[in-house]
Amino acid sequence: MIYVFLADGFEEVEAIAPIDVLRRCGLEVCTVGVTGAVVTGSHHIPVRCDTGIESADFSDAEAVVLPGGMPGTLHLKESSAVTDAVRSAYEQDKIVAAICAAPSVLGEMGLLKGKEAICFPGFEDKLLGARLSASPVCQDGTVITAKGAGVALEFGAKIAACFVGAEKAGQVLASMQYIR
Repeated sequence: MIYVFLADGFEEVEAIAPIDVLRRCGLEVCTVGVTGAVVTGSHHIPVRCDTGIESADFSDAEAVVLPGGMPGTLHLKESSAVTDAVRSAYEQDKIVAAICAAPSVLGEMGLLKGKEAICFPGFEDKLLGARLSASPVCQDGTVITAKGAGVALEFGAKIAACFVGAEKAGQVLASMQYIR
């Protein structure tokens, strides 16, 4: 199962576009409401989550995904349930993915030391110990980071490729008329 954490103030495109790509690739995705059952994005779009953080069991996690946005990223960072799930996934060599401001959560947790990573401009100082990537979507081992909403489809495809291969993920993007 791939868990996507949503908290009030999340960036809608950075959550919904990757979820869409992952599901088109046939992967199981569960949205987790960190601040409630219905979470409102930074552009006032409400999203009903599949489960709440208080009742979620991450024992079957194959990946965890942190969308950016403000103040959504701050809510993710403040949730011990989120950071515990992220740390557990990281320590078990599961995929840990974050986009936009959310890689700052990984950096502040010490999970980016010695890794190549990228984030939204202005959050670089939060990527503690990371080597800043020139790529808008970056994978270093089991950690995937991305720059922002403009690369949300690529971010989703990079996560999907870990499970279904780059060829199938690319075919899904092509079927969506994605051109880069």
